[in-house]
Amino acid sequence: MQNGEIIRMDSVDDYNRFFGLDTEHPLVSVVDLSVATKWAERARFGYGIYALFLKDVRCGNIKYGRRDYDYQAGTIVSFAPGQVVDVELEQGSRPSSHGLLFHPDLIRGTELGRAIKGYSFFSYESNEALHLSEDERVTIMGCLQQIADELRRPSDRHSRRLIVANIGLLLDYCMRFYDRQFVMRTEADSDVLVRFEQILDEYFDSDIPLREGLPTVRYLADKVFLSPNYFSDMISRQTGHTASEHIRSKVIGLAKERLLSSDKTMSQIAYELGFQYPQHLSRMFKQVVGQTPNEYRKLG
Repeated sequence: MQNGEIIRMDSVDDYNRFFGLDTEHPLVSVVDLSVATKWAERARFGYGIYALFLKDVRCGNIKYGRRDYDYQAGTIVSFAPGQVVDVELEQGSRPSSHGLLFHPDLIRGTELGRAIKGYSFFSYESNEALHLSEDERVTIMGCLQQIADELRRPSDRHSRRLIVANIGLLLDYCMRFYDRQFVMRTEADSDVLVRFEQILDEYFDSDIPLREGLPTVRYLADKVFLSPNYFSDMISRQTGHTASEHIRSKVIGLAKERLLSSDKTMSQIAYELGFQYPQHLSRMFKQVVGQTPNEYRKLG
């Protein structure tokens, strides 16, 4: 394998063949990497399937996005189609984790297929892994075992529905455990919230809006070294409002202040805040405040 070469994992069988594992079903597999017969000490995988791994013991690092992550025992990382992941094993180690792989075609047209984008942790970065308690680990392993048991049974008209239902149950547990982790990380996340407000202040106190427009959630997440999905979920769980709603609230607050404290036209204010078209600020202002900017200024 050439340095930096991306190994495509576009099917369940692609993954299993790379690690020397058997493929029992073309669209889904429960894997135990401790019994892998092949592996590479360093590899870059390009996923075309969904993958979720529960680490058994510490044996190496994973990198997805901007940071390395010391992938400790008792953590879960997950990846969605389109993501590229770097894996590096410690010298003399072998892979050791349990995982679930499934192709998008398995859930296409199902309730899970329609809901899959709601499982935002598939787009979290590796440094935002889910850290499990021992009881939670037992629960996840039980879900994986249920799926594995169903895959070993002779296929019938119920098989796909039951497999997909059990995958959905596993993902729902992951959502629950992530919610618990967000609550436990309140102090650390509070620092991010403070930094979030500082970044917004710095952004609008500069001429960046004139050049770049309104700040995006991705821009703000990058500034605090988080993935957009994790950042959005953290903000929402901690405050009850989305990151986009916070940005909008900041914009409306600044627009109110400038309408009442300056003689600038509404169009000038809109451009200064990053709107390409002044009418977009007018529309947002009316939706939030219940008045147009000019009406607000006259009443103020």
